[in-house]
Amino acid sequence: MVDQPRIKGRCPGAWHPMASGDGLLVRVRPRFGRLTRTQLLALCEAAETYGSGLIELTSRANLQLRGVSEASWPGLMEALVEHGLVDPDPEAERHPQLLLAPDWRAGDATHAVACLLEARLNELPALPAKWGLAIDAGDAPLLSEVSADLRIERAAVGALLVRADGRALGTPVDSPTAAVELLIRLACWFVASGGRDAGRMRRHEAPLPSWAPASTPPASTLSIRAGKPMALGRHPRGRVLGLPFGRASAATLRAAVESEALTAVRVTPWRRLLIEGVPTGAPFDQPFDKQVPPGLVGSEGDPRLAMQACPGAPHCEQASVATLGLARALAERQLIAGSVHLSGCAKGCACRQPTDLCLTGRDGRYDLIIGGRADGAPAATGLSESDVIEYLEKNRDALRL
Repeated sequence: MVDQPRIKGRCPGAWHPMASGDGLLVRVRPRFGRLTRTQLLALCEAAETYGSGLIELTSRANLQLRGVSEASWPGLMEALVEHGLVDPDPEAERHPQLLLAPDWRAGDATHAVACLLEARLNELPALPAKWGLAIDAGDAPLLSEVSADLRIERAAVGALLVRADGRALGTPVDSPTAAVELLIRLACWFVASGGRDAGRMRRHEAPLPSWAPASTPPASTLSIRAGKPMALGRHPRGRVLGLPFGRASAATLRAAVESEALTAVRVTPWRRLLIEGVPTGAPFDQPFDKQVPPGLVGSEGDPRLAMQACPGAPHCEQASVATLGLARALAERQLIAGSVHLSGCAKGCACRQPTDLCLTGRDGRYDLIIGGRADGAPAATGLSESDVIEYLEKNRDALRL
């Protein structure tokens, strides 16, 4: 029998869900960012049985189930533990997440480091809740733009590199074992040097210790693939599909792996899934975007893939506007070519960076912000959805969006 949910005081997890406007938000962290086909099907069934059936993919490659009630949460946890989607020990959820470059292969440097680090997570000190660890040791690192506090990646000179977030240079090491050892030492140093007050490595101003000299640039600074999402379409391991606004129904995801020839799914921090395997009888003479299951995205030009939109009302208690309806309307009209953020409130949870256009909910209406964040100074206030569309249609050329 599972304990009652602990809801407040940290980032949402599975053992530590968070109360939201539509029930509990339950976050699942797939081991090494990979689910077998059986696990994904079990997750879809659990989402429908114990929640609203909506599944979200986060910027840290987590999967979120929405609409879970306090009464249904124990049954959900039993199902997730049974299928290996959640560790049976609630304390394991307190460890920082391991975010792997999603193109890893069994036995490569990324996978080897992840296995070594996973075995030593108990050696890490108590770290702030939002901490993350990126393992990105391929020839062309992919996660340079993804939030993480310590990174193990490939140096420009070819060696493995351990780099603290916010520092342009890192410390080269000669083996996966040495990389893990240094990462653990740096995590301990972060806490011992007062880093918990700063919260994140990027905000910690203490100079790095002498035994971890930041001397070498990562390969990502030289690669045209640096920080780029995996391209939609065919992939050596299968195919990459997008999730509109980073979310999909359980029924949509179930249909995406309907063929038994599809073996697993990799989650990514870019609203994309890498589906391993090739469907039996796949019509590869057709363009890829003609093979995409309904409810998913196959075109890089689809604005729903790039637009940042929080769940909005009624899913979030803080939101005063239903962001997703306006997001769909803007995508259909293709009014904006630049970056867009729709936020239900001034917290701006879906995007912390400035965007070309930001629409922020306030008292049931929208503030329109140009080139800023959700809490920025608005160019127009008190707009309804129709007002927003009319404003953008009239001012599109002047705003250069």
